Amino acid sequence: MSTLFGSELSSAVINTGIATVILIVAMSLLSWFFPWLQKKIQSLPHSQLPALKIHNFEIITAQSLTAGICSLLKALRLVINVLGLYFYFSLVLGFFPETQHISDNMLHYILDPLKEVLKTIVDYIPKAIYVIVICLVMRYILKVIRLFFLRIEAGYLKLEGFHAEWAQPTYNLVRILVFAFTLIIIFPHLPGSSSPAFQGVSVFLGLLISLGSSSAISNMVAGLVITYMRPFQVGDRVKLSTTVGDVVEKNLLVTRIRTIKNVDVTIPNSNVLNSHIINYSAVADTKGLILNPRITIGYDVNWRKVHELLLGAAARTEGVLKDPKPFILQTALDNSYVEYELNAYTRLANNFDDVYSELYKNIQDLFNEAQVEIMSPTYHALRDGEGMHIPSEYKS
Repeated sequence: MSTLFGSELSSAVINTGIATVILIVAMSLLSWFFPWLQKKIQSLPHSQLPALKIHNFEIITAQSLTAGICSLLKALRLVINVLGLYFYFSLVLGFFPETQHISDNMLHYILDPLKEVLKTIVDYIPKAIYVIVICLVMRYILKVIRLFFLRIEAGYLKLEGFHAEWAQPTYNLVRILVFAFTLIIIFPHLPGSSSPAFQGVSVFLGLLISLGSSSAISNMVAGLVITYMRPFQVGDRVKLSTTVGDVVEKNLLVTRIRTIKNVDVTIPNSNVLNSHIINYSAVADTKGLILNPRITIGYDVNWRKVHELLLGAAARTEGVLKDPKPFILQTALDNSYVEYELNAYTRLANNFDDVYSELYKNIQDLFNEAQVEIMSPTYHALRDGEGMHIPSEYKS
């Protein structure tokens, strides 16, 4: 019996020595192979290891991809070393009869989960094929829908009552609906979808998103309403609340206005929808935008003379249209003056401030040349009734 035991022990020791030599050699090879492979990858030119892109958007640069592969190799080397040591100790313990049961348990700790994972993967293959087929079908459906809306946007396909600028936002809405429909179909076939933990996490994340994005969702809804209302287009001169400027961008969340001082103002779409929207450019190209400067003149000046001077100022102003003809309205008969309103047409909606300024200059010049005193804004002064408040160079 002692001879048999000694024979088994010597055999176990010899096997342990062989296993140890194999482990040392394997570890040495790994210690040489992985650093060599990392150096090879790091020395590759960027043309052989291109960046990951989606269309023109660069997701991962070539440098980041190289660093990521090297980090992955380090992690893989660590995992292989740990597994090698684990199997080495399991194998060595199996050589000795007294510790063979420990070796069996150690192997079961690794092999049983691997068998379970492999069985789960094999069982999931039919469902995975179903999910892949559904995703492919929906992908090609989206391509057809996108082509349809691109034709509308380009003007090749026209639908009555459907404007071309609605094509892109409508496609985005349809795409979201298709994605939601696809998710509803494939959700029961996703791994772990029936797990209570998975369902609980899904509800929790949905609650977080709904509570945290309430203002964003209201802006998105307002952005959709504004899109289909069509109150303005990019490039229009508008007034939103107290902000006047040109629309430089509009999206689902915000509208950006550039004022005449070159200041960009970002306004949430919910605020835009809740305020009055004044569009100066809407009909400026077709019917013209009416400029309406007002002045007040004393009762001692014949109204026909005032009309003549105002129309002359409009005729002098660059940017004011000759047709339609300017016209004048007398809007008030006050205690000490008459209020006149000049209405002149222009197509320069995005530069109406400049036209206004030029028009005011010409009104001042013509009235001073005719020695007619403009009484607006009203001011108080002690006068003897003889003096006239116009620049001295115009007095005769």
